[in-house]
Amino acid sequence: MQLGIIGLGRMGGNIARRLMRAGHQTVVFDRNQDSVHGLAGEGAIGAADLADLVSKMDTPRAVWVMLPAGAPTEATIAQLGDLLEPGDVIIDGGNTFYKDDIRRARELAARQLHYVDVGTSGGVWGLDRGYCMMIGGEPDIFERLDPLFDCLAPGMGDIPRTRDRNSSDDRAERGYIHAGPAGSGHFVKMIHNGIEYGMMQAFAEGFDILKTKSSSELPEDQRFDLNLADIAEVWRRGSVVSSWLLDLTADALASDQQLSQYSGVVSDSGEGRWTIDAAVEQAVPVPVLSSALFARFRSRQDATYGDKILSAMRFGFGGHVEVPK
Repeated sequence: MQLGIIGLGRMGGNIARRLMRAGHQTVVFDRNQDSVHGLAGEGAIGAADLADLVSKMDTPRAVWVMLPAGAPTEATIAQLGDLLEPGDVIIDGGNTFYKDDIRRARELAARQLHYVDVGTSGGVWGLDRGYCMMIGGEPDIFERLDPLFDCLAPGMGDIPRTRDRNSSDDRAERGYIHAGPAGSGHFVKMIHNGIEYGMMQAFAEGFDILKTKSSSELPEDQRFDLNLADIAEVWRRGSVVSSWLLDLTADALASDQQLSQYSGVVSDSGEGRWTIDAAVEQAVPVPVLSSALFARFRSRQDATYGDKILSAMRFGFGGHVEVPK
């Protein structure tokens, strides 16, 4: 199949590469023409601007927008709405607020254009690992695009199948789902990221306690000079807290237990806030998730070792580089 891709940053470029590896054709555009030329050298069709991208695609077109949420995505989708033809599809694979998806789908439907929102998880590792995708939109459009999603997803891999799972559709096991109508994909991804905040915060606080066990403020016979790299490593081996987040933590600690390259100023990209907003709207208590978000706010005033753990994990899965404000 053919897919247009707009935005060739940490994830967009690798989405194009993964598709091309499987024999799909990509037409790509980014404001940074060096990125376009680089992918063209790998087999993509480069475009000079949005109009050029649309002109180089077969109909019905499918165009994947992989840009920061908010104004960049909003402006790009508005422009595509003027350039595309009835039956074409706009896919937003970024971290958009789900209520914006609902509005866009309604507006584009009036122009006989289709809209699909794809909550995409996989970060900078997606090229080789694949992308976990939570997809919202019309069922028939989801099915039309299924070969692309199937290629981008991780597949079954070596993860044991869930005991007693009984479903005629194995796509969830292969790493992607049709979550429901427009907005549902990004809603599920939003909650995923809210949970991610809580899990990361738990690791950060735990390693902060381990680190300070050597403090001179403790009685001498209660001080332990713990090897945090070894602790992270042993927890990876059969422990109930083993996870990809722990793997990333172990990688960072193996390089430098002091985590001196990380500022400890922890950013948030919106989904954690939106998760708390949804919890308030739905009257669902989320003390862990809200505390994790507030801890990130606090890190920008008084960073701790635990905050450096958070920064290390964010860099590990998403390539996020954080600097003091």
